[in-house]
Amino acid sequence: MMIDLNGKVALVTGAASANGLGFAAALKMAGQGASLFLTDLDGAAVDARAEELRAQGFAAQAMAQDVTDEALWTKVIEAVIAAFGKIDILVNNAGIAVLRPMSEMTSADWHKQISVNLDSVYLGTKVAVDQMRVQGHGGSIVNLSSIAGLVGVQGTAAYAASKGGVRLFSKSVALETARDNIRVNTVHPGMIWTDMQQVAIADNKEIFDQIVATIPMGRMGEPADIGSMVAFLASDDARYITGCEFVVDGGMVAQ
Repeated sequence: MMIDLNGKVALVTGAASANGLGFAAALKMAGQGASLFLTDLDGAAVDARAEELRAQGFAAQAMAQDVTDEALWTKVIEAVIAAFGKIDILVNNAGIAVLRPMSEMTSADWHKQISVNLDSVYLGTKVAVDQMRVQGHGGSIVNLSSIAGLVGVQGTAAYAASKGGVRLFSKSVALETARDNIRVNTVHPGMIWTDMQQVAIADNKEIFDQIVATIPMGRMGEPADIGSMVAFLASDDARYITGCEFVVDGGMVAQ
């Protein structure tokens, strides 16, 4: 099946890493015809990712964004409209992982995790829905959660709370926007071979082997695996799908 995103405009947050989930989604959508607007806290890096897309003949723009800044979200949407005239797709991908036991967690750790991973999804979804309603032709919002938003994972209390919140927030908003033809879904990655994973595993090969042994498919996923799911949900092929969760984890939570 060939996903068709010709004529669509997509905004992707947290897209600065060349081997990250955000850029993988952007690259997949660009290849299917979408125009891309990329943001990240690292402005120089996200500019570089947009330049990579343009070098391949794709339409792409970028700007620096702190996704926890409510006023800046309005400016980002305005910039997308100025660049491409509309917004059809929002991918709330930006996030951080505060991974430590609750007994070692500070209130500052907790609030930072919730602010970046959950508050930002609320802020982005709200302004995108407002704009999509003005445009009047629907849209697709894809919010990145995690398998930690579905099942308990030791040492991820704050992270799991933020990702579980993304899941149920998205379902509730999907019901509010269904009659506007604005679809809201979540993607739940398992263990994916991103830059962050590679650095962590390089320090401890034994842990890597233990992790892989828990994956029924016997291997970690690639960023492109997440990109493909995001692109599908962004497309009209998913036009009757809203309020749903999509797990991309090699079978981990099926156990």
